[in-house]
Amino acid sequence: MDRQARRHPRAGSRGGGRFTPAAPRRAGGPRPGRAMPPAEFAVPATSTAALPAVESFEDLDLPSALLTTLGANGVTVPFPIQGATLPNTLAGRDVLGRGRTGSGKTLAFGLALLARSAGRRAQPGQPLALVLVPTRELAQQVTEALTPYARAVRLRITTVVGGLSIARQAHALRRGAEVVVATPGRLADLIERGECRLDQVRITVLDEADQMTDLGFMPQITALLDQVDADGQRMLFSATLDKNVDRLVRRYLSDPVVHSVDPSAGAVTTMEHHLLHVRLTDKDATATRIAARDGRVIMFLDTKHAVDQLTRHLLHSGVPAAALHGGKSQPQRARTLDQFKTGEVSVLVATNVAARGIHIDDLDLVVNVDPPADHKDYLHRGGRTARAGRSGSVVTLVLPHERRTMERLLADARITPTVTVVRPGDDELSRITGARTPSGVPVVVRAPAPAPAARPRRGTPGRRPRSRPASGNAA
Repeated sequence: MDRQARRHPRAGSRGGGRFTPAAPRRAGGPRPGRAMPPAEFAVPATSTAALPAVESFEDLDLPSALLTTLGANGVTVPFPIQGATLPNTLAGRDVLGRGRTGSGKTLAFGLALLARSAGRRAQPGQPLALVLVPTRELAQQVTEALTPYARAVRLRITTVVGGLSIARQAHALRRGAEVVVATPGRLADLIERGECRLDQVRITVLDEADQMTDLGFMPQITALLDQVDADGQRMLFSATLDKNVDRLVRRYLSDPVVHSVDPSAGAVTTMEHHLLHVRLTDKDATATRIAARDGRVIMFLDTKHAVDQLTRHLLHSGVPAAALHGGKSQPQRARTLDQFKTGEVSVLVATNVAARGIHIDDLDLVVNVDPPADHKDYLHRGGRTARAGRSGSVVTLVLPHERRTMERLLADARITPTVTVVRPGDDELSRITGARTPSGVPVVVRAPAPAPAARPRRGTPGRRPRSRPASGNAA
């Protein structure tokens, strides 16, 4: 197997952090006059016909404990991507699956992984199944989704991500875990420390592989995949698949079953798309009125600084808001998400760290205060709403100099939006977003406390402390 090492520049945050925009941006859009269609890769040919889809979990060769747990959790009918891929993944086939956010990808790979691992026991530091994901939040969501089913078949599952205690994660691996859900950087760290080996991994899943390649994880991903059992099963699932993952598909998937629930644009019929053309001088007031709506909303901005600035402004204006970005510790981010899920705050102001892997029940509005960099970012930001058949709206505030770029971006995503010119007090703004005038009475939201400082530990003989860059996290 070819093991060429290539350097991939790690994706950084885009410049010009702001709540009030500065100069026009070129990043994120094609040059004027150039068409840039979505970068698709040719679907790999398969020599073995796929098994037919099923319409009931009862039609699958699943352990009775998993069927019982599905019923107890109210999961009675498989989503299309589950019904199509599970017959093949349970038979050990490699799978390349594409389905929009909220389409049920986690159980599509998770049930097969657990069913095929049931009855086996991992040795310390030698997991049997591996799920690689791009961010801490997605790792946590996958772990939470699979834990009830893992317990049902007596499998141990652990999460390995940056931002949390590496010592605790090493301890969990030493105790033994059949299933590891990991970000590439932290897993590589633990392998380098001698705490984990992958040669017993028979089932490997790459979830949201396109984002991992976009973030510059390709060298780490290939290094990890080269360590798992070469004859094992590989599954690659994502909401979007493009030529960035072509190398992974052709190098690591053997005669895969290919299944796509939706086209790569991830179009969702229950999702409305609105471009609100605003003046530069009106943008702040427009965003504030939308945030003051009766209901929850996620607002996306480019940079950590812009997120913090808008959050402070909203709190001062009387809107309960909280910030979520890569500058927060993992415990802080987890508590912020809990505040949003429970309704303690109604507005989550975030960078793209929240664009994947975060599920909020009944969220009906996502606002791009700053337009996304490309059509994939747009789709994944918008994927926080209209999940699992529910309805929702994606609203993007567009300044005059951003209009052409957004038109091209949505053309790449194969989305036709509704375009409306608005001012802060317009009835149309209220009709589309529920915008209203904020109270103007400053509010105080309990800030998530930073994680307590770790107590100094005595050095382990023969192991020197090292300084390493943070890993397994997207800003």
